[in-house]
Amino acid sequence: MNEVIKNISERVSYRKKYSSEPVPKEHLKIIMQAGLDAPSGCNRQTTSLIAVDNPEIMKKLHEVITPPVCETAPCMICVLTRKIFAYRDKCFNVQDYSAAIENMLLAAASLGYSSCWIEGHITDDDNIGRKMADILNVPDNYDLVCFLPIGKALEKAEKVHKKAFEERAWFNKFGAEE
Repeated sequence: MNEVIKNISERVSYRKKYSSEPVPKEHLKIIMQAGLDAPSGCNRQTTSLIAVDNPEIMKKLHEVITPPVCETAPCMICVLTRKIFAYRDKCFNVQDYSAAIENMLLAAASLGYSSCWIEGHITDDDNIGRKMADILNVPDNYDLVCFLPIGKALEKAEKVHKKAFEERAWFNKFGAEE
């Protein structure tokens, strides 16, 4: 199996304890560049990123993330988006940042790091994303929509069960058996 396909198949979301081993800035740059290289609707490039590896800033961010999640990771990448119209009244910022996140998750895994897409309670009604954005001096016209903890896993993460190919993918028509 080719390395890219293997990486896609084997990557897991990691929510357990991380090693305190720092992630080199050059690895963070590689991971972030993978995110910036993702496709973007009409090339509007609505996604921006902030890597945080300063322990004091990490502590401040984790103080506003409730419930706590992945707080032992030595660093995180915060994902920002702007709503920029791309085509008529269409805005593709959600698709843009989603593609960027997936690229970064795969890049992190390929470098031997674990991570997880943390978005749900960051964008909830309690405005955790805005609180994080304020700590990072993010302008109001950007939304902090996600963070990716990055680090070496201390425990093994179990791969979740995926439905069989035949239950979710077909050829030529919905539900077709060939």
